[in-house]
Amino acid sequence: MRPEGTRARFAGPESGPQQPFPIKLRGPVIRGFGRGSKELSIPTANIPPEGLSAYPDLKSGIYFGYCTLQSAKPTSKVTGNGTEQFSTSSWTSRPDNSKPQVFQAVLSIGYNPYYKNSTRSIEIHVLHKFHEDFYGCSLNLLMLGFIRPEYDYVSKESLIEDILEDCEVAKRSLLRENWREESSETWEGWLWDFSWADDISQADVERVEAQTLGKQEATEGEVGRL
Repeated sequence: MRPEGTRARFAGPESGPQQPFPIKLRGPVIRGFGRGSKELSIPTANIPPEGLSAYPDLKSGIYFGYCTLQSAKPTSKVTGNGTEQFSTSSWTSRPDNSKPQVFQAVLSIGYNPYYKNSTRSIEIHVLHKFHEDFYGCSLNLLMLGFIRPEYDYVSKESLIEDILEDCEVAKRSLLRENWREESSETWEGWLWDFSWADDISQADVERVEAQTLGKQEATEGEVGRL
């Protein structure tokens, strides 16, 4: 159960991330359990948990950091000379379309005791308001710090209250000088690299979904709408 008392306003030391961070995870956005948007109004983008095998000692809990997205859906626009150009980056890129947009993120790794999940999941809440579905997009996740353990809750309202505070802790923590996205060229270079996604097909995404969710039904429409 969640302990009583006032929560810390920041996570991690002022000097910046410490070992084992940064932790790097990536994967296609897959369907989740359908609770983030519908029940909590805090939608999540799930990625396969296989990447956690590289971090066997990583404990379950709430983390924060940065992520980037590469759109899986080509969009088109008509140029001045009447020709149609296609792009697979659109809203996931910076305004000048030069590099992927970097977003702040807070995430849960674990079994979500309140819902008693039987499979471990990675559920990422991107701290940005989107108006498009990005199921199937490729996602790079750079975890920089740990906020708290995962708890069971006496009510859905107390769960939501804690998640909203997690978001504020993440935002405040990432604004510090040594935690900003531009603090390390290595961070940015990794976040911008989507070469791994070139060979991933829709069939691969669906296969990973089935393996990840097992007998727990994936709910349509969960991913996106952030």
